[in-house]
Amino acid sequence: MMGGETPAFWWGGSQWAALALRPASAIYGAIARRRMDKGRREAVDVPVLCIGNFTVGGGGKTPTALAMAGAAEAAGLRPGFLSRGYGGSAAGPLLVDPDTHAARLVGDEPLLLAARAPTVVAKDRGAGARYLVDTVGVDFIIMDDGFQSARLCIDFALLAIDAGRGLGNGQVVPSGPLRAPLKDQIRHADALLVIGEGAAGAQAIRLTARGGKPVFEARLEPRAHALAGRRVLAFAGIADPEKFYRSLRAVGADLVRTRDFPDHHPLQPAEISELMADAARDALHLVTTRKDAARLAGEGHAARQLLAQASVLEVDLVFEPSSLGNRFVAETRAAFRRRKFG
Repeated sequence: MMGGETPAFWWGGSQWAALALRPASAIYGAIARRRMDKGRREAVDVPVLCIGNFTVGGGGKTPTALAMAGAAEAAGLRPGFLSRGYGGSAAGPLLVDPDTHAARLVGDEPLLLAARAPTVVAKDRGAGARYLVDTVGVDFIIMDDGFQSARLCIDFALLAIDAGRGLGNGQVVPSGPLRAPLKDQIRHADALLVIGEGAAGAQAIRLTARGGKPVFEARLEPRAHALAGRRVLAFAGIADPEKFYRSLRAVGADLVRTRDFPDHHPLQPAEISELMADAARDALHLVTTRKDAARLAGEGHAARQLLAQASVLEVDLVFEPSSLGNRFVAETRAAFRRRKFG
């Protein structure tokens, strides 16, 4: 359940299945709590900023990590990304090359990150962090996810939440999308970043503020794109495709048809052929997300044909105020100095 298509009841509707799974959730939550409280965390000799979220998928971690790379570079640092490489087969540590590696090896999100800054995928996060420092030469690690795994000493833990998507039914896996009990996650976080607008994140905001942790804001901003007025067929294999569709409407696209796939889904040749045939039949322009485009790259002739026909909507995370990224870098570095020198 940690990837792919999540159960519909996690995000609303009938909750009988969630109730039936409560005993399993209690066990899962207790294990997650113990791991976060007692896990043996490896220390590395550079600042570590972790971008996490409360739930499985769709919280805005990767756009936030990309924005933080820019903030770290503005501070004169050489940042590097550390990822588990979900969806990829590589155990690592492996330095991702977006020009030669495919998503089936390293995962789709690391391909996005590697286009911005050095990125290492590793199932063993400690080994991956050492590789970034000793071999790649970075001096600031941005960890994409890994907040709940408790494998690495984190100097600043920033949890991102989509204000429109929120926490779903608020239950722990497998009853709901929470990766660990909400209050335990807040205890281990340093700050909450609320992305976009909406009331779905109110519970997390309220409990974070009650726990004495600061709450900040950001928004996703689509880049200028020649899609205004165009009739499009949009397709996406991400956790929250509706967010992508809203962005398309915001840039003026005429969203005639949509096609959803499970998160991290590798498109099969038959699915690719169907998408192209549907678009051709109704004279629609294909458009997808950067994450889906990264997953398609290097996946054979059919995927290359689809990419050649499709537009990619680029979206950037914008901090409000814009100085927030600088603040997060400074607080991470200050916490690192306290960790190192006491």
